[in-house]
Amino acid sequence: MAAVKAKPLAKKSRRAAAKPAAPVAESKPSAGATKRPRIFSMSFASVYPLYVQKAERKGRTRGEVDRIIAWLTGYAGARLQRVIERQLDFETFFAQAPRLNPNAALITGVVCGMRVEEIDDPLMQQIRYLDKLIDELARGKKMESILRP
Repeated sequence: MAAVKAKPLAKKSRRAAAKPAAPVAESKPSAGATKRPRIFSMSFASVYPLYVQKAERKGRTRGEVDRIIAWLTGYAGARLQRVIERQLDFETFFAQAPRLNPNAALITGVVCGMRVEEIDDPLMQQIRYLDKLIDELARGKKMESILRP
């Protein structure tokens, strides 16, 4: 009887061993679903110092920034400080605002390439209203004209 010589098993190359598995197909969002802007989930506390810095670089004060925020949202003094400490996101910040100023609709102009009066999403519009007011403060406008009557 003749001995059968076994073939050696092929060794896997390092490249084949390190090759990742094929990616699993991800489900795509439905046609009706829209991606929410990242700023909605950003904490107000992370952006507030940037508002203050922008104003202070132009010779304005933190108090003026706080006054603008109070005019637009109703958050003032200790209440504003609690919002900052609690790290509320922008969505919660505006949803829980004590009193959104009805004259906010008088804010017009361009912020981040968008006309604030033409923004469809109410939350994005409120965020851009605040941006626009801070921009006006930094440009040197008088508080009386920034805080629409």
